[in-house]
Amino acid sequence: MDWLWQIFDPATIGAFFTQFRNEMAAPTFWLAVGKIIWINILLSGDNALVIALACRGLSPRHRLWGMIFGAGAAVMLRIIFTGIVATLMELPYLKLIGGLALIVIAAKLLVPENEDEDDVDAASHLWQAIQIVVVADIVMSLDNVIAVAAAANGSVPLLVLGLAVSVPLIVAGAALIMALLTKLPVLVWAGAALLGWISGEVIATDPAVAPKLHTLFDGRLGAALDGVLGAFRIPPQFAHGGAGGEYFCAVLGILVVLIVGSIWRRRSLTAAALESSERHAKASAE
Repeated sequence: MDWLWQIFDPATIGAFFTQFRNEMAAPTFWLAVGKIIWINILLSGDNALVIALACRGLSPRHRLWGMIFGAGAAVMLRIIFTGIVATLMELPYLKLIGGLALIVIAAKLLVPENEDEDDVDAASHLWQAIQIVVVADIVMSLDNVIAVAAAANGSVPLLVLGLAVSVPLIVAGAALIMALLTKLPVLVWAGAALLGWISGEVIATDPAVAPKLHTLFDGRLGAALDGVLGAFRIPPQFAHGGAGGEYFCAVLGILVVLIVGSIWRRRSLTAAALESSERHAKASAE
């Protein structure tokens, strides 16, 4: 229980608010907050629907409290789990694994899903609804945790602010958000591209990958690429330990996500169409 005492220790809380005050003065902090909110909105639509479905059997007065308390508990647990994942990502090869998992998550975002409301039981009382919401959020939020931990890049204030803002927003506007994503599918593709960029950055900054990447681009390859950039009057990015390797991996992550996601999406739509035609044929035969 020492770790729990450290979380609520006044010195730890004071250090957190000091770090929060220092980081929020930088524009990059708010850009990262926007990334986390966007990622959560894209990946948590199913979580919001589960909350609505779990609370649909409650009375109108208890339904609101079920959504509030359930979402609040889910936010706290998700902050804790994301903080743990963000800490573990500092170990060698775990960022590599997390980045590869994030590529799969991003590609899957482009694949249409068939959701069945009957898979979620409606709760009969408030406490049961809260339990359903919390358990469902834990089970369904592994992709959110990996993506947000990668976007936060180890910043605890980013985790807390981004998750605390985005999850209630999702719960409050689940129907509106889902309708918006349906009407503007380009937002889903843009979100998948964002996740691809983050996955490439995560892989490039893995403690085991980064030295090899710098060695690769510090040679002739990096000099040649800097020569190409120079033709467009762009400062050197690759040689002498520049960040060009991270940018290269980030762009490569976008390309992999969009290509794999497109193939996965096409196959899923083809399989769904074939299944639908077989179902109609069977119904006509009967």
